Amino acid sequence: MADLSLQSIRKAFGAVEVIKGIDLSIRHGEFVVFVGPSGCGKSTLLRMIAGLEEITSGELRIGGRLCNDVEPSERGIAMVFQSYALYPHMSVYDNVGFGLKLAKTPKAERDRRVREAARVLQMEHLLERRPRELSGGQRQRVAIGRAIVRKPEVFLFDEPLSNLDAALRADTRMELARLHAELGATMIYVTHDQVEAMTLADKIVVLDGGVVQQVGRPIDLYKNPANLFVAGFIGAPKMNMLPVRVAAGGNGESVLLAEGAGEVLRLPSVAGLNVGRNLTLGLRPQALRLDADGSIAGEVETVERLGNETVVAFRWAGGRRWLAVIAGDHILRRGDAIRMAAIEEEVLLFDESGNRLPIDRAGSPPPRAAAENGSAPADLDA
Repeated sequence: MADLSLQSIRKAFGAVEVIKGIDLSIRHGEFVVFVGPSGCGKSTLLRMIAGLEEITSGELRIGGRLCNDVEPSERGIAMVFQSYALYPHMSVYDNVGFGLKLAKTPKAERDRRVREAARVLQMEHLLERRPRELSGGQRQRVAIGRAIVRKPEVFLFDEPLSNLDAALRADTRMELARLHAELGATMIYVTHDQVEAMTLADKIVVLDGGVVQQVGRPIDLYKNPANLFVAGFIGAPKMNMLPVRVAAGGNGESVLLAEGAGEVLRLPSVAGLNVGRNLTLGLRPQALRLDADGSIAGEVETVERLGNETVVAFRWAGGRRWLAVIAGDHILRRGDAIRMAAIEEEVLLFDESGNRLPIDRAGSPPPRAAAENGSAPADLDA
């Protein structure tokens, strides 16, 4: 069983600490995605699991075995990089089986594994071709096939789709999801693309500055981000943010006021919405709707009519730019005055420290914040 456990993992290059005490558990068969902006430490963390970077402190266990000082070739892992690194003079068959040949695997067993990998990746018809005769997506499948034949306990992917165009990225994402379902292997995938993370992962690990910000299922991170960073990083288009001040309203309500816009929203008065408190309101573009009586008044800046939905950028609240994604096709033009209303159940509020305010409307607990040492809870699936 290829369970992984990271306990207080740290990595420093001289005086610069880039991984700052990460605790994480990954169960056998999970597809886990490390996501975050460039420089957040996700690739470094993956390379530490692979054994390509030394661990400064902490413990890494794979299948219960302490692997801090175990050679990469003995960890039961296979890694697929952004670069395909195929041998141009070899056929696909020979590229996939080259590692087995170096390991002196018997020819019959090598042939069986190569052809089984080709079947799984649906590339039997490519085995006699050279890399120059393949598309980018096909080359990436060859690189993945080279990993499959090793029969690893854990697959590691370091931004493997970055070199592909948009259409190929989408197709290859589906291939990876199918591959995971067929193999049932543990997979850890690094990307800066949150769409890849949302579509592939059983569990997402969001990192920033070498610190885990939140761990959880994709939909949980989307609906219940622990803090402003996660809220702003997960979801496309990006979440709209607005500084607001809490004021008293009638009938036991609280009113959220924005500078330059006045009243934005009325909410039931609950703990945390103390009058005079300064908060940040978060609202996804999909949670706005056109409403002639809405409290959000603005001026249309750009319009994208996509047929099934209309993406509107508008200015309001002292010149702030927000996005709205409205279902259906709407004829709007630059300079049009519009009014919108927010779907109250979708409104998120964040406190002065950037943590999500635990206002529970649906009866579910708020997300657990990262631990004091910068690590999120190891597993939110329980």
